[in-house]
Amino acid sequence: METRQKQHKKEEVREELDARARQGETVIPGGTGGKSLEAQENLAEGRSRGGQTRRNQLGSEGYHEIGIKGGQTRKEQLGTEGYQEMGKKGGLSTIDKSGGERAAEEGIEIDESKFRTKGK
Repeated sequence: METRQKQHKKEEVREELDARARQGETVIPGGTGGKSLEAQENLAEGRSRGGQTRRNQLGSEGYHEIGIKGGQTRKEQLGTEGYQEMGKKGGLSTIDKSGGERAAEEGIEIDESKFRTKGK
């Protein structure tokens, strides 16, 4: 009898989580973008497995080094200030346009007063 109650409770919890996920809430860590509980579970599992596979291929040190090099490469493309601006402006920067240019182009308002470096 107790097992049935536990099973019923689990089903209720899953139904509640599924309803919240359908409303756009992320209910599973790593499940960002999933429109249902099952979709979020699959996304989270795939992201975890993808990272683990790559780490197994490269080894822990190689995997860590790639993460560092990726950021350094982007920093070299944009320059130090451009890279900082990109972080402050929600990643709007592209190789050919700054975050400020894209924000203006797309009508996104950004309060420059809270930044230490001044926009161009």
